[in-house]
Amino acid sequence: MNLTRANRELYRRSADERFSSPAALSQHCARQREQSRDHWEPPQSVRPLVREGRFTLTMNGDRPYNLNDWSFSQMCRLAGISKSTVNRLTPETAVSVFEETMPSADKPLQILTAGDAVRSVHGVSYTRLWNTELLAVAQEFATDFQPPQEASGGGTGLYCGEQDMFCFLIDPTGWAEIEDEAFAPGFFLWNSEVGKRSVGVQTFWFQALCQNHIVWDAVEVIDFSRKHTANVHDSLREIRRIIAGLVEKRDQRRDEFVEVLRKAMATTLGSDADEAIKTLTKHGIGRTLAKRALDVAKQRGRFTIFAVVDALTRIAGELKNAGERTEADTKASQLLALAV
Repeated sequence: MNLTRANRELYRRSADERFSSPAALSQHCARQREQSRDHWEPPQSVRPLVREGRFTLTMNGDRPYNLNDWSFSQMCRLAGISKSTVNRLTPETAVSVFEETMPSADKPLQILTAGDAVRSVHGVSYTRLWNTELLAVAQEFATDFQPPQEASGGGTGLYCGEQDMFCFLIDPTGWAEIEDEAFAPGFFLWNSEVGKRSVGVQTFWFQALCQNHIVWDAVEVIDFSRKHTANVHDSLREIRRIIAGLVEKRDQRRDEFVEVLRKAMATTLGSDADEAIKTLTKHGIGRTLAKRALDVAKQRGRFTIFAVVDALTRIAGELKNAGERTEADTKASQLLALAV
């Protein structure tokens, strides 16, 4: 399959959200954490206020805090009012609207500030996972991994802004050239300290990486994510296991991985299409899918295991139904096992 997470991040990040190295990203996240402070306040003590013509927030009559776009959006959701509607009001009118609609329950609000700004507003069910905690897991195991080549427009694969963090790393020492086909390990890591997105990891082996940070022909893809609920810190243990597994596979199974692919590239499923279809149907692949896969595979010249597995993977990426995609990927993996 082709992975596009890093490509999507590339085109939505501004220059000030890019970092040149994992160390620079970690230092930024550490400073962000040091400058942030959690406030647990009853809703009755959190009041909107106009200051110097701007909509602000105060807690227990303390100094007013400015809101960024994300925390203002959270305030609107908390009050049950439309953000687009509030944006058309004067600050004074907006304050009156919030005074009428803010919740008054006994459960406290969780407000994260940095300096004079509110980073996020949550209820009690939200549990924060700091970016530094997640990056520490990557630094513990992925010591040889580094960002991909700089993308067009200056994208680095390492990003952190007001709302979330994203990290794209590959191992340049893990490349294996097999009949002009190259494979290497890599992973994506993401999180949000303010509730914008889940925490998660995606590991993979890939063949090529374009300048727009699209990962081409990825295999052995493992995906894990978790919402920021009470047990979110348990996700660190799972993410640690997944990254450690990728590194272990690189270290202990690199030669085996190369040998399997070499055999898959050399072993044919039959001397012609009819024999290849018989082999595929014998291994649970329907005739319609088998014929379609062979039409794609014949562009490589022979009906090798690798060519057909590659064709099945490409076809799976085009299927709209998730169940059909999973089934096609599973059958491709089972077929690759014939080369073991």
